[in-house]
Amino acid sequence: MKKYPYNSPQAMARILIMQLIGDGNFDPSEIDELDHLNVYEVLGITRKDFIQVLQAYCNDLSDEADEEGNIHLVDKQRIDDLLETVEDPKKRVLVAALALDIAKSDHDFSEVEMAIFAHILQRWHLTLDDLQAAFSE
Repeated sequence: MKKYPYNSPQAMARILIMQLIGDGNFDPSEIDELDHLNVYEVLGITRKDFIQVLQAYCNDLSDEADEEGNIHLVDKQRIDDLLETVEDPKKRVLVAALALDIAKSDHDFSEVEMAIFAHILQRWHLTLDDLQAAFSE
């Protein structure tokens, strides 16, 4: 997998991209929804740079395909590796909150999206109350 500096906008974007495409139902209109949610501005990344991270992530996934060409979008080790790239507690809360907003934005919070989001919270020792408290200040 492509490496980005820890706590960088690209590292945070890659986690959100994992959440976006984890259920295998990525719609390009979701990129527009990221504009609506101010994701690019909040992360400190341009839309173009976000799309470059998306392309690199998709390339990394295709490189991991097995002999039959199957790609495993949800892989616990890959998810954990991605989550380790964001160490800053405030950035973790921010990414978790954005991941929740992204998952809810299409009004179809799939089981896969829910599982990925729950794993993010568990791995980072966060709760929904932590997210709510951080943004009600």
